[in-house]
Amino acid sequence: MTEPQSHAPLRVLSFNMQVGIGTRRYREYLTRGWRHLLPSQGVRDNLDKIGRLIADYDIIGLQEIDAGSRRSRYQNQIEAVAHEAGLTYWYVQVNRDLGKVAQHGLGLISRYKPFNVEEHKLPGRVPGRGALIARFGRPANALTVVVTHLSLGAASRAQQLAAICELVADDDHVIVMGDTNCTTAELIADPALADSDLRVYDRLLATFPAWRPRRGIDHILRSATLELIEARVIDIVLSDHRPVAMDLALPDPIAADIGRLSASG
Repeated sequence: MTEPQSHAPLRVLSFNMQVGIGTRRYREYLTRGWRHLLPSQGVRDNLDKIGRLIADYDIIGLQEIDAGSRRSRYQNQIEAVAHEAGLTYWYVQVNRDLGKVAQHGLGLISRYKPFNVEEHKLPGRVPGRGALIARFGRPANALTVVVTHLSLGAASRAQQLAAICELVADDDHVIVMGDTNCTTAELIADPALADSDLRVYDRLLATFPAWRPRRGIDHILRSATLELIEARVIDIVLSDHRPVAMDLALPDPIAADIGRLSASG
């Protein structure tokens, strides 16, 4: 049974930011495709907007980021977004290192200081998928947050979800967020998730394509110990995906530990 909660809700957000390109309609996949390779003032402006968007959230998982290459003017996009948001703690996992062309991966930004951060490569037919895991509070009763971006192929996704479930099997309080490239129904049917304690939000949160969202392929999963207060899609177009957000009630001991240890750290 979840203990009574008296602290403010934990606000979490997941967003495939498309390296700041800001696609707003299908034809821009072609007309703005050059932004995948070359720097653009439009991308820099978009990063500022993303920073302002996330400023009110506590833990943010970002997918399709660039950690510093030619196309980002060798700027770590997660550092830039965190700075704009006024958030102190940020972490990056590079899953596709293409040298000067691209440093493609995952990012985690937080208001709170984690005591542990891990990078894990995930299985699949095509390499380049990963899980960035941060743990907050105290090791004996931690909040574990996983940021990921799963493959397009169903077989690889199943392997990746199984790997993530194994990585957090000993954790009691878990949030998994990211672009899963699959629907709610597909997540609910996944055997590894079905055997885990992770809960899938069972209503449609349509995030893709951002200009006319019809598919819900960006998700935040949570343990049963984390009470859902609200789930929503953010009505904004800064990428070809829209962000998805949740407000969660943490058990009081975890909430107190996260706040106290972060303040003293």
